[in-house]
Order: sequence, then structure tokens, then C-alpha cells
Amino acid sequence: MSNHEIYIKRCIEIAKNGLGKTSPNPMVGAVIVCNNSIIGEGFTSAYGGNHAEVNAINSVTDKELLKEATLYVTLEPCSHFGKTPPCSDLIIKNEIPNVVIGCVDDNEQVAGKGIKKLIEARIKVTVGILENECKQHHKRFFTFHNKKRPYIILKWAETDNGFIAPETKNEQKPVWITNKYSRQLVHKWRTEEQAILVGTNTVLQDNPSLTVRDWTGKNPTRIVIDENNTLSKGFNIFNDEAETIVISNKNIDFSKNIAQQICNVLFKNDINSIIIEGGAKTLQTFINANLWEEARVFTGNLNFKNGTKAPSFRGKMILEENINGNILKTYLND
Repeated sequence: MSNHEIYIKRCIEIAKNGLGKTSPNPMVGAVIVCNNSIIGEGFTSAYGGNHAEVNAINSVTDKELLKEATLYVTLEPCSHFGKTPPCSDLIIKNEIPNVVIGCVDDNEQVAGKGIKKLIEARIKVTVGILENECKQHHKRFFTFHNKKRPYIILKWAETDNGFIAPETKNEQKPVWITNKYSRQLVHKWRTEEQAILVGTNTVLQDNPSLTVRDWTGKNPTRIVIDENNTLSKGFNIFNDEAETIVISNKNIDFSKNIAQQICNVLFKNDINSIIIEGGAKTLQTFINANLWEEARVFTGNLNFKNGTKAPSFRGKMILEENINGNILKTYLND
């Protein structure tokens, strides 16, 4: 592994500190190296705050060293004014002579303009170091800008015999198929994505809160499908613990392309990643429309005699884990 690759790998590692906090901005990592030593590091602050390059430059004690340093960054530095000034301007101002970039920013506001600005300022720019790894790291950001929709994660739990819910139950709350460790992991996932979506029946049957209770972090924006706006505001999903967006016949046409229309609404609301948690009908709607990137499927130790069958899908399994007796399989849509 070359020095460039070592430092870009470090950029990816520290960038993950921004997971679930930076959206809709990408979670970028930056490292500054002088004489083969790291003199500064930074990752993207929560949305509205400093970008990774700014935090890395600010962390350097002796700013004179910047004039002979190399800045490593997972994604092309921005060249436009948004919530903050352009990072490319700050790099030029600090006279950093070398910049090494993991991958180009596909966002049309940048898309090579940052690189062009740096080169015009006579900065040596190297692009494409661990490019595939950087693109994978920025998968939410690239999906949002290239496909004009969020990065979509499907998630459900099913019994050994393939049911996600029993035919009947006595209380308006979930029948847990998984153990507390699996449920805690799901709450961790919720902190990592921008939104979470369920259908009307899930609200009626389970009255979920869709918040983070077993993990520390930010509650996701809650999305609920309620075609005719019939759900009572007394349901937990409408409490003040998190924002809730309702998808109804006021903002989509339920007679056609439901999943794509929902994606359009989410895109307009700047949501770049979402977990679809149910129910079966909602999950199957997105599967049938081929609008998903990942599926995370738990199998518990229970069996139901009958009930709601788990969604039917095809994907490439990339990981199988044992969560204290529950089996978790992760699939990619290939």
C-alpha cells in the first residue's frame, strides 16, 4: 500500500465520525501530512458546520507548515458557497501545495470545478486514490445526486418459517421476533440514516415511535404512508420526539408508481438515506419497483403457525452474522 493510500484510508476512517450527522452533506474526511507526519485531521461537522478540510486546517498548530504539506481528502473540495465558504478557496489561501483526492464530487455544483480551481492556483492535484473505497464510503451522497433519490435500506425480522407478523395479536404493539441485542443494533442504524419509513398498517398494528431509545444519537425523520390522512394524531409517530412527514393522496397519486413518487417526495425534502422498516406491503412495493440498495434481514427463533409472509426478493448476500442467537443477513441489490 502506497503512502497516498495509507492516508486516504485514514481519511475514510475518521470520516465515519460524521455518520448520521452531516446529511444532506457528505461525510468527508481530511488529513494533512508534512514530512511524512500527520499534522492535522478533520471530518465534516454536523450539517451547517465546517467541512472536513476546514476542520483539518484549523487543527494544525503551526500554519506555516501548510505551505509544504499535502492535504488528503475523500471527496473533491467544494468550490461554491453553501452554508459555508468554498473549501478550495481556503486551501489556496493557506498555500497548501499538494492535494490528493479520493474521488470526484458528482454534485453538479462541484463536479470538477473544485479541482479546476486548485490546478489554476498551481496546486499539484492527484485524483483517484482508493477511488472505489471512497465512492463506497460516499454511497448515500452519490445515490442522492446521481439517482435523485435516497439511498434505500430495507429492514425486517422474520421467523424461522418466514413470517414477519402473526395473523392475530391481542395488543397494539410489536410482537418481537428478535432479541434485545438485535433491537439495539436497529436503533444504532436509525442514528446513522436520515429517515425511516413505515406504512399505515404498521402504525395501526404496532403504534411504533420509530425513535432512538436503545442507542445514543439523533432520531431520524419519520415518514409515514397514510393515503387518505386517516391516522389519528394520537399515534406515537406523531409525537414531538422527531419530525414526521406524511405521504398521502395530497402529495402523490396512489394509482401508479407509488415507490418512485415517494422517492421524489423524499428527494425534494433533501433526504439522502432512509430505512424502510415495514410493513410487508410497503417493503414489497419498493422491491417490486427495484428501488433499494441494501436489505438487512433478521431471522429469529420463533415460529408462527400463520400470519404475514416476509417479503420476496432477490439480492446478493454479502454478510451473515450471529446476533446472540439471531441471524442477520445483509444483501445488496445486484
